[in-house]
Amino acid sequence: MSTYAEKLATRFTGLKYAALPENTTHGVKRLLLDYLGVAVGGSQHDSGEAARAFAKHEGGKGPARIIGDNASVSMTTAAFANAISSHSLELDDIDVLALFHFSPPVYSSALAAAEGSSANGKDLIVALAAGCEMMERASRAANPSMRNRGFHTTPNAGVFGSTIAAAKMLKLNAAKTVSALGMAGAQSAGLMEMYGPSMQKRFNPGPAARSGITSALMAKLGFTGTALVFEGERGWLNAYSDQRKPHALDEGLDGDYPLDIEFKPYSCARPIHNAIDCALEIRKQPGFDPKKVTSIDIERHEDWSKYHRNATPTTYHEAQVSLPFSVAVAMLEGKALLKQYSDKNIRNADVKRLSALARFETVRLPRGVSVRITVTQSDGMIYTSQVDYPKGSIQNSMSDDELRVKFDSLASPVIGAKKATALADMAMNVEKVASISEMLKLTIVR
Repeated sequence: MSTYAEKLATRFTGLKYAALPENTTHGVKRLLLDYLGVAVGGSQHDSGEAARAFAKHEGGKGPARIIGDNASVSMTTAAFANAISSHSLELDDIDVLALFHFSPPVYSSALAAAEGSSANGKDLIVALAAGCEMMERASRAANPSMRNRGFHTTPNAGVFGSTIAAAKMLKLNAAKTVSALGMAGAQSAGLMEMYGPSMQKRFNPGPAARSGITSALMAKLGFTGTALVFEGERGWLNAYSDQRKPHALDEGLDGDYPLDIEFKPYSCARPIHNAIDCALEIRKQPGFDPKKVTSIDIERHEDWSKYHRNATPTTYHEAQVSLPFSVAVAMLEGKALLKQYSDKNIRNADVKRLSALARFETVRLPRGVSVRITVTQSDGMIYTSQVDYPKGSIQNSMSDDELRVKFDSLASPVIGAKKATALADMAMNVEKVASISEMLKLTIVR
């Protein structure tokens, strides 16, 4: 009987561009646009700058570009740096369960490997679709237990997605892809101990992207890995999850995989977005006055109720994972973009006052990320809002035009409007691109 790794390897090595449904190719291209904008913007912020500096410190020329820079390095080093840059703004995509980010590990690996293998746009689309599918299958097989035990899904499941993406780019056969998956499991790591004033959270997808290419390259060179990486007695599922669902790994392998990708309009952790939508809805109500607010009662589903409660962040990294801070700035400024997560707002007395009013309660709500907020004012006015599907979700999606506005806001200040326009056009028509390297040259800083 075939192992899960063998079944998955057979599926992904046989996956062809012509077989992908239109909604998958379009979704992959939307995410490519989003990834490039976030990575370009993130490359110029502290954690992205440190990752770029590290990549260049490693030395040596290579085929893969550091996004937001003018240097080219090895595939593994570029994937590492670009994954961190693309996770540096808290604006990267999310899966429907709000458990992980597809693009930092998968897209960073695929793009670096695409440059190293002189791949074209159609090859890239297939690799991205395969990598995202692999990552989500792994997550569904292990979560929510994996997350609840303290393991971060983005790197832990992402390493398998980045490995499949790289394996497709490097044209591994099924046997070598099995070995690559085995080695990916050996490198799976990432902890949820990442919330706070440090850059810790930004780091996590870097090793996953790098390890994916490492696994694929080692397999291509003949290094063999275990075929029992998922279901083995000491395999990945047994190690990382107490409530395993291994059937999620091979369910529906013969058909189209519904790849649902959600996007972020706000510059903070995704499970906070519902609360921001609540705050923005309340802000629009007649008579609302943030100066009169005396209490903010926040009800959350048990899946996320214990997270994001810090009301006194000291850095923007910490503010971006603070629900009280995010609600406060949304109520005061009507936005929750990168500009709102500033040192000025962290010191702002009005923001501090509203943040301190937040009180949490765990209740039964329709979804894990659902939030209900009740605001009471000194004049007796009471406002309530509940959001189950935040802006950017499948049910409340961002349009192509909205994603383009987001991309332009992040990329144009870094590379200039002309190159940003060209880069966006290539991303949304990547199937026509003959050389991925030519596309990534547009990310060079002006």
